[in-house]
Order: sequence, then C-alpha cells, then structure tokens
Amino acid sequence: MEHEELLRRFATLTTAHLADACLRTRTPVRCAPPPLRALTPGSRLAGRVLPARHAGSVDVFLEALEAAAPGDVLVADNGGRTDESCVGDLVALEASAAGLAGIVVWGLHRDTADLREIGLPVFSLGATPTGPLRLDARPDGALDSAAVGEWTVGPADLVLGDDDGVLFLPAADAAGLLTCAETIRDTERRQADRIRAGVPLRRQLDFAAYLAGRRQNPALTFRDHLRAVGGAVEE
Repeated sequence: MEHEELLRRFATLTTAHLADACLRTRTPVRCAPPPLRALTPGSRLAGRVLPARHAGSVDVFLEALEAAAPGDVLVADNGGRTDESCVGDLVALEASAAGLAGIVVWGLHRDTADLREIGLPVFSLGATPTGPLRLDARPDGALDSAAVGEWTVGPADLVLGDDDGVLFLPAADAAGLLTCAETIRDTERRQADRIRAGVPLRRQLDFAAYLAGRRQNPALTFRDHLRAVGGAVEE
C-alpha cells in the first residue's frame, strides 16, 4: 500500500478501530505496551517500520536512514531501558529531513522541548536527561528487525500510533484490515448517533433477546449475539 493511501485512510480511523479489525479477522493484535505513549498528545503516525536496534551509538539510526523511504517510521529498539535515552533532537531532525513519518522508541527520549518544536511525532516510554550510558557490540541483524515489548517487527510491518497507543499490522494485509476497520467505525458511529437520539444501545443490540437466549443456552456469548445482530461493540 502506498504511504499516501495509508495516511488518507487512517485519517478517519483510530488504532482502536484497527485493533478490533485484527480481532475480527483473526489477525494477531500486536499492541505496544501501554506505557509507550506520544510525546505530544494528539500526535498520529502511520508508516512502514524502519527498524534499528540501539547498542549505545547513534550510528545505527543514521545507517537506517540511509535505506529509508519517505513515510517510514523509525522503530528504535533500546530494549525498553529506562536508565538512558537513545533518541534526541538531532536524530529527530535527521529523521524529519529524510521524510520519515515519526519515531517509535522502545526506550526513552531526551531533548523534550526541542522534539516538540521539531514537530515529528515521537512515541516513547518517557524522558530522561542522560544519553547512552554504554557502548555494546552491535547485535546481528540490527537493521533487520526491532523489538517493542513482546513483538518483533520489521519492514514487512506497518506501525500506527495515536492517543490510544501504538499498533503493528502486517503490511500485506493492510488493505483488508483498513476496510474492516472502516466498517466497524461506520457501525459504531451509527450506534453512537442513535444513542444521542434517545435509542439506548441495549435496545439497538436487542440485549433483552440476548439475556433470554442465554437463559436457554448458557454457552451463548455476547459476541455470538453481536455477530447475529450486526453489532460492533467488542470486535
């Protein structure tokens, strides 16, 4: 999927819509751990994963940028460390000049005021004044993949971020997942409009029928009922 189309379609979606789409299509839901948040509330990013595993030197990020395409998102893996930062203003400026869509840091950033002024979306575990405290040997495949929490991602993945957090999607399945997410979004908007118009969600979803059905069949789940009535509350 071209980056412009990804941006256009994600502009009216949220990561929550896409997480629900993953659930509905039996695609693994790969969310970054909740502490990984946007530096600036309201920030959004979407693009191909540009991975780099940090070992104490900024050169790995500069090398990653050598192969970057406009719209990529630098995913900087610093092992989730909270004793040092690995991304600051110079890396963000360089990434912005290369046309990147943002930076996701599995670790900490610094130069917070400068990063806000630069304006490139940055998602991280937080900030600390100190830069790298060590210089380790670069791991094999440092530019092939990056870990974020329990997930290992690479150029075959897309990364999307907003106020709910960060989500990874397989690029090969993006078109279908976006279409499913759009269907979920539209259903939920209709339901919200009807609640505002005075029609409770319980009535829309025929919740009384679900309770009656569960009395008859204790194995009946609410998700089974939602699929039958076309609801989109849980997936």
